[in-house]
Amino acid sequence: MKIQSILIDFVLKEWLLIASGVGFVLTSVYTKHFPSYSTQELQVLFILFALFVAVKGLQRNGLISRFSQSIEEGKAIPLKLVATTFFLSMLVTNDVALIVVVPLTLTLNIDRKDILVIFEALAANAGSALTPFGNPQNLFIYWYYDLHPVTFITTIAPFSLTFLIILAISSFIIKTKTNTHNPAKLQNINMSAYIYGFLLIIVLLTVLHVLPFLTSLLVVIFALLFDRKTLRVDYALLFSFFFFFGLAENMKMLLASEIKHSEHVFLFSALASQIISNVPATLLFAKFTTNWEALLWGTNVGGFGSLFGSLANLIAYKLYVTHENTNNPVIFTAKFLIIGYMAFFLAIGLYFILPGL
Repeated sequence: MKIQSILIDFVLKEWLLIASGVGFVLTSVYTKHFPSYSTQELQVLFILFALFVAVKGLQRNGLISRFSQSIEEGKAIPLKLVATTFFLSMLVTNDVALIVVVPLTLTLNIDRKDILVIFEALAANAGSALTPFGNPQNLFIYWYYDLHPVTFITTIAPFSLTFLIILAISSFIIKTKTNTHNPAKLQNINMSAYIYGFLLIIVLLTVLHVLPFLTSLLVVIFALLFDRKTLRVDYALLFSFFFFFGLAENMKMLLASEIKHSEHVFLFSALASQIISNVPATLLFAKFTTNWEALLWGTNVGGFGSLFGSLANLIAYKLYVTHENTNNPVIFTAKFLIIGYMAFFLAIGLYFILPGL
């Protein structure tokens, strides 16, 4: 019975790894094609690993815990978390924003963390949509169609700003209570925490291409030499990404012939994102359309909804369900999907209401 319980718990927590692995194998067999991985995709995996290590180091050495306690001392905790995620994602991408904010949220001594993490995922997708470098699909569209920054931002601004207002209002409705029966213990901040903070900045600058890719190796080297426990990160999530990249390439092969002559770029790109994620959907539809406005909207709207809509969703979901202080992954999954699809269909309605799109 104990082995069965462990197995069930593993499936509930790591179903994403299992599903992506099975999907990878089945689509590879069906297409008779083993996916090839670009240098850029392998770099993304390594940068994610470096980010996980840096954030883990901040957690282990007390800096995130101390910062979370400072948030608890004030009011409007949900608003502060959602706003931080939204504006941070504009600058350092939605993935990085969630890697930083979600662990911070999970250390807070409050309830309703599940709703907060879901709101943060929505805020990350909405905020990152506003800038050309907020997420990978925006950067691709910006360069591929040779767009002016002002034109780009004004086109997608109604989407981002509308959801900023909706999430801000929702954060006031969601009331959190401090868990007074389980007060958080003050944790000393070690010198290593400041080193990991510096290393995190280095990784962020690598993401922004300010520093060369190999600079992110410094995080791993430091952990190997001085703090190997920090290397105990979520490898299941990294392998999920590995399988997911291959699955996306296989799905592109399967879907390409179906959408070649489609004129419904917005709806098809939004719906395709639910299956293959918005980044592969962008690469796929860009081959068949000059309507970059519809593609920009479709792939960013497609970030809402399913767990596969964007890699940011997968990150937020996995960080929550694998955290030691969370439970009920099935209930959390249901909440994530319900709220996500409410935002998805609302965003679709917004697109058709706005003139000129």
